[in-house]
Amino acid sequence: MDFTLPQNYGLSTPRTKLDVPLGEKHPVLHCCCAPCSTAVLECMIYHGLKPILFFFNPNIHPAKEYEKRRDEWLHLAKLLDLEAVVGDYCVKDWFSCIKGLEDSPERGERCNECFFMRLKVTAEFALSRGIKVFTTTLATSRWKSKTQVDEAGYRAEQRVPGTVYWDTDWRKQGLVGRRYELVKEIGFYNQRYCGCTFSMRSALAQHKATNEEELLRSSLDKEN
Repeated sequence: MDFTLPQNYGLSTPRTKLDVPLGEKHPVLHCCCAPCSTAVLECMIYHGLKPILFFFNPNIHPAKEYEKRRDEWLHLAKLLDLEAVVGDYCVKDWFSCIKGLEDSPERGERCNECFFMRLKVTAEFALSRGIKVFTTTLATSRWKSKTQVDEAGYRAEQRVPGTVYWDTDWRKQGLVGRRYELVKEIGFYNQRYCGCTFSMRSALAQHKATNEEELLRSSLDKEN
């Protein structure tokens, strides 16, 4: 990983205000990847926060994909001089968590349980560090439902007494535009699917269908 950050990184942010529960200055931020973290971290840093970063994503498949996303994220954290902790890559536990939901569609029940597992462990990590507030970058992705992510966050809060899920919309007030701007400028690895083997299959099927549709249209155009 040899990317650098833009010179203006952290000097401004589209979002003018952050309402952090309990006034916490060091919330735990569960990160799914570097691209989804950049604009969120810039916003936090600009508003005087210094989050502790936590990477717990045993859903990511295959292992090489996991390592690529993890290492890119670690490099980002190093550039920002932020503490970054990598959780266990407990793939078997993740498959046990979603057992029986293998055929659930994207944004279905499988995603609910996946989010809950990851955010529950995040809440436990936060509590182990004496921090009550935790949040996540999961809802910044175009692939995921904010409603589902928030429901999982509140479930985790209830399951781990003493913690508070910070429910905020990291897509609003220009942050989505800033995210894409940063991703393009930095040149992050271009992810083609959310992470798990099931989302990968779905993405491949969609890609195949799109290619077949394009071939059909091309063939029809030639006939005409």
